[in-house]
Amino acid sequence: MSWRKQSGRSERGYHHGNLKEALLQAALDLIAEKGPGGFTFAEAARSAGVSPAAPYRHFRDRDELISSIAERGFLQFEKVLAAAWDEGRPDTFSAFERMGRAYLTFARDEPAFYSAMFESGLPLDGNPALLAASERAFAVIRATAERLAALAPPGAGRPPALMVALHIWSMSHGIASLFARGDAARRKLPMSPEDLLEAGVLIYLRGLGFATERPPAGTPGE
Repeated sequence: MSWRKQSGRSERGYHHGNLKEALLQAALDLIAEKGPGGFTFAEAARSAGVSPAAPYRHFRDRDELISSIAERGFLQFEKVLAAAWDEGRPDTFSAFERMGRAYLTFARDEPAFYSAMFESGLPLDGNPALLAASERAFAVIRATAERLAALAPPGAGRPPALMVALHIWSMSHGIASLFARGDAARRKLPMSPEDLLEAGVLIYLRGLGFATERPPAGTPGE
């Protein structure tokens, strides 16, 4: 299985005087090719065109290098999700659907970042910067969940917003990981990953008591 984008990894050396950026790009390319656990610190240095000792000027070890990539990925992820959510405009349900599609698009377009973020197995404890970046991205999902929970039909009882956020995230991440990454082993579907996510969300919302029909844009209370 390969995490690389369709364009092949270009060989890059350390030519531009920014060692840290060269190492980050080299590691990102290696993650795209081999996954986050498929290369060594020395291999990242070699790919960047520097000596095996050079990376230690900026990173303690390979895990810290991958952690820096994951942090950057989460920062980009947050921006993508927040732009798609757009504070719930023009209405909660269409903004929610738009954010789900943005989630899948990021996973498809940035598979190496996505892999570093979610598949590297790096512990968040003891890594405040990575933890903060991941929490900011999740906060966008939680904001949508809070809006949805507030709109839940009174008779059904309003679920905790955190529970809704975790359910939404789990569904989005599952579809992204299984079907929206463009991996060669991906199972073929009779629908797009975006349509699959939309269908799953509709079933979930129906379970919370929402009408499955999309409310008209601008309906009071949205």
